[in-house]
Amino acid sequence: MIALFLFIVGLCIGSFINASVWRLHKQSTLKKKSDKQKYSISRGRSMCDVCGHQLAAKDLIPVVSWLSLGGKCRYCKNSISPEHPLIELLTAVLFLGSYLWWPWSFDTKGIVLYIFWLVFLSGFVALTVYDLKWFLLPDKIVRPLFVLALVQVLLLVTIFGGGKDSLLNAFWGLLIGGGLFYTLFQVSGGKWIGGGDVKLGGMLGLLIGGPAASLLLLFLASFLGTIVAIPLLVTGKAKRDTHLPFGPFLIAAAIIVYVFGASIIAWYHRQFLFY
Repeated sequence: MIALFLFIVGLCIGSFINASVWRLHKQSTLKKKSDKQKYSISRGRSMCDVCGHQLAAKDLIPVVSWLSLGGKCRYCKNSISPEHPLIELLTAVLFLGSYLWWPWSFDTKGIVLYIFWLVFLSGFVALTVYDLKWFLLPDKIVRPLFVLALVQVLLLVTIFGGGKDSLLNAFWGLLIGGGLFYTLFQVSGGKWIGGGDVKLGGMLGLLIGGPAASLLLLFLASFLGTIVAIPLLVTGKAKRDTHLPFGPFLIAAAIIVYVFGASIIAWYHRQFLFY
C-alpha cells in the first residue's frame, strides 16, 4: 500500500512539475508584473499550454487524461506533447524506486531524510526538464534546493548525531562538487560549463557529501554525458561545438550515487583495493 501511495503521489507531483516548469519559463519571458501573475505557480489556474483554455478537474488526472484524450487538448484539439505523461511516470518511478532501494532504515532519521529526498527528486525532475528544453538551470529552483541541502546537513550534524563527520563530508562535497566546476567556469570563461552547473554541482556535493561519493558523482556524470554524446557525434546529429546541457547528467548521477553510492564504493574497494 505504501508503494502504491508513493507511486500515485509521484504521478501527481509530476503533473505539478509539468505545469510549474512551463509557468516559470513563461514568467521569464514577460516583463509586466500583471502578466506574470497570470502564470503564478501558486495562484494561477491550470490551462492548456497551446490555447490557454482553463482546464477542468477531469483534464488534470495524471497520465489518464492524456491517454483518454488521445494526446490532444479537449478544447483546441491541438496535440499535447507526450513529455507530459512521461514526466509524470518518471517522477512516480523515482518516488517508488527510492522507497524500494532506500539505503537507510526507516527509523526517524531515515524517514526525515526520505521526505527531504522526495523534495529533492521533485526539484531534480523540474531542473532536468527546464535544462533540456531551454538550456538553463533557474535559480528559482536551484537556490531553494541549496538551502534544503544546508538544512539537511544541519540536521545531520546536530539532531541526528553526525557531528563533525557530517560537517566534514558536507565541506568536501561542496569543495569538490562546486569548486571543480567553478574552476572550469573561470578557466573557460563560461564556455565549457555554465554558472548554473556550478551552483548545481555545489548543491549536489552538499547533498552527496564526502570525497569518495563526490568524485563518484563527477565520474558518473561525465560517463553518462559521454555515452550520450558519442552516438550523437557518430550519427551526425551533433557536432563538436554542439551544446549539450550537463545538468541532467549531473542529476542522474546524483540520484544513482545517493541511493546506490555506498554499495558501488564498497564494491570498488573489494574489487580493486582488496578491503
